[in-house]
Amino acid sequence: MRPVRRSDEGVVRSAHRELEADSFDFAIGLRPDTSWSQYVDQLDLLRRARQLPAPWVPATFLLAVVGDDVVGRTSIRHELNEYLLAAGGHIGYAVLPRFRRRGFAIEILRQSLIVARSYDVGRVLVTCDEDNEASARVITRCGGVLENVVDDPEGGPRKRRYWIG
Repeated sequence: MRPVRRSDEGVVRSAHRELEADSFDFAIGLRPDTSWSQYVDQLDLLRRARQLPAPWVPATFLLAVVGDDVVGRTSIRHELNEYLLAAGGHIGYAVLPRFRRRGFAIEILRQSLIVARSYDVGRVLVTCDEDNEASARVITRCGGVLENVVDDPEGGPRKRRYWIG
């Protein structure tokens, strides 16, 4: 896993479009009118916890890369706000559809847990949609213990909430 580079624009925008069909933002906060340079700078500010507008929290966004292929991504929040505690969690990860069912999700989550711990996150909250059985299995295989299932405060699908560590 590695940070987004200035040379990643094409692959990240393509992945973002690919996951729109799943109603999932591959590149959180990336809008069509955002310049790539601004976006990469925004990710750096999030990681360094500088100039964060509410409700953003410090976060590290990494691409999961195998060889020359971007297979997925992770967003590791260094702390939780009210929404993240309720439904979003510390870690949000995704695997591009053509790379699913190959074990990448488990490895992305395992590596994300290591990064989270480097930011002194003790217990890690990971959530998934209630009907996302594949993600629930990944979280459980990585040590997740189901606490509960809750309504999304923003009106999205119900969320399973798991704690790891």
